[in-house]
Amino acid sequence: MEFKPHIAIVDVCIDTAKGYDMIESLNAFALPTKYIMVSGYDEFEFARKAIHAGAKDYLMKPINQEELRRAVEKIIVEDFNGTIHAGAGSDENVDPVLMVPYSSLSNLTGKVILMVKGEYNKNVNLKVIADRFKMNSNYLGQIFLKETHLKFSEYLMAYRMIQAWAKIENSTEKIYNIAREVGYSNINYFYTHFKSYFGMSPSDLRKAEEPGAQNRP
Repeated sequence: MEFKPHIAIVDVCIDTAKGYDMIESLNAFALPTKYIMVSGYDEFEFARKAIHAGAKDYLMKPINQEELRRAVEKIIVEDFNGTIHAGAGSDENVDPVLMVPYSSLSNLTGKVILMVKGEYNKNVNLKVIADRFKMNSNYLGQIFLKETHLKFSEYLMAYRMIQAWAKIENSTEKIYNIAREVGYSNINYFYTHFKSYFGMSPSDLRKAEEPGAQNRP
């Protein structure tokens, strides 16, 4: 095969065939391609078969551009040992937690932060990331702390809080759903961390964002 893409986005249904069956067939050619499966079916069995076939991620339609971008960036970093550079003049040039340009960070710290951006809503921790780099987690933690002046757990919490604030501010979604979306299974921990970080509770923020809130006595 002459065409060997690095990343391919595959629909779970291709005419009468299934995308995960196609991936399994292509695996026989030992291609370097990494696959992202997209689907309009929220079925566990489809997702299971896609991951079993080697898909790196399983995204639901309609495709969220931010989710797709994170999935692609994750593959670039983890599988191709690449780096991500934000576009010039964009707010994405600056890390929202550290408030420093990404370009000022070392390659290793930048990759750790990129993984947090891609997986902050999952059960991610320093050991998981260190294992991917084939590094000792304590050593990686020391490097991260030295450069950012934050423990990895502190950075992860801060990033989750910033994402939670944006979701509360820009949507009417239930707060307990937002807590789960940013990686919290325990709503009490979420409330505690949110108030500690921002000095106000998620409920207070939601009330402040309600129409007419500024005019209330």
